[in-house]
Amino acid sequence: MPATTRVDPLSYLTDQLNELKDKGTYFHLRVLDDEQAPVCTFDGKKVINLASNNYLGLTTHPKLREAALEATRKYGVGSGAVRTIAGTMKIHMQLEEKIARFKDVEACVVFQSGFAANAGTVSAVLGKDDFIISDKLNHASIIDGARLSRAKILVFEHKDIGDAESKLASIKDQPGKKLLISDGVFSMDGDIGPLPALCDLAEKYGAIMMVDDAHASGVLGRNGRGTIDHFKVHGRVDIQVGTLSKAIGALGGYVCGSRDLIEFLYHRARPFLFSTSHPPSVAATCIAAFEVLEQEPGRIDKLWENTRFWKKELGLLGFDIGGKTTPASETPITPIIIGDGKLTMDFSRELFKEGVMGTGIAFPTVPEGKARIRTIMTATHAREELDEALATLKKVGKRMGILN
Repeated sequence: MPATTRVDPLSYLTDQLNELKDKGTYFHLRVLDDEQAPVCTFDGKKVINLASNNYLGLTTHPKLREAALEATRKYGVGSGAVRTIAGTMKIHMQLEEKIARFKDVEACVVFQSGFAANAGTVSAVLGKDDFIISDKLNHASIIDGARLSRAKILVFEHKDIGDAESKLASIKDQPGKKLLISDGVFSMDGDIGPLPALCDLAEKYGAIMMVDDAHASGVLGRNGRGTIDHFKVHGRVDIQVGTLSKAIGALGGYVCGSRDLIEFLYHRARPFLFSTSHPPSVAATCIAAFEVLEQEPGRIDKLWENTRFWKKELGLLGFDIGGKTTPASETPITPIIIGDGKLTMDFSRELFKEGVMGTGIAFPTVPEGKARIRTIMTATHAREELDEALATLKKVGKRMGILN
């Protein structure tokens, strides 16, 4: 038969990439050449890093390094199986017990990522006859988990308790379980969820209360115990999700709650059932990280000292750092709101050329018209590094007409 020219069935993806390029929001991945640190090297260029989730600088902490090496020497580099077959190692159980004690709950299960923890839990505990009442700005992993559950989804306006109650009241007489869910700290704007009022609603309407504390772990509460501890709502949140990939400095996510909840997730959470468990080095690293949280509280104090300074100085420069067209930041996440997606990405690229790593974030991660440079403080940024970054932001901002 004569050869035929095959039409590429994925050509539509190229078309969509070209649309991103035309809009100015296409990006290349920046490649880190050395350690994740306050000053590091991306794409061969030394920059002040304002983009990392490494809140407490634990990615390079000597105790965590040594724990990883020791576990590798003792247990090897991998677990070899999923948790339910042959991949549950003693060190995995030790980590889960460590987290449960830290969070003051009955039990904990560790997932391969925070995304998997959220999506796997929501889709496991609810079904098509149930309801999810979700904050409009909840993380994508919550949204995906809600969709996978096939439950009916009711979205309330961001942190609007009245709207959340209206949604709950509208379904109070309908059969099915109700799950009220919110981020503890919202990842794009840095504001804190109104947990006490949400707990009141959950109790009033008999809903399951769930909080994703990814950006609060290691940041808020005693020794970084999160928003549940920050607001002192212990015993009122049925499902707590956290991450091991941000302030903890390593990789993974976890769910805390009752023993029965965790046992159920062992049996029904699909990411847990169908993903190989963490390498022993990662589990050991996380155990060491929680020990550092308990032994070195000064790291969190320094994080907040840097955060207060950074917010004050950015505001004095005249940048929109939230509170006008977006919620006001209350945490080390401080967005610089630009609005236009192309201008934001151009600003990010110009900052990089001048030695500052500030990643541009545009649609669909944030709504159209609310593109921003998301800056994040860490405990390990030195004041002189922050002064230099502020000077660069001012210079580039004025050059590009973002500042007057």
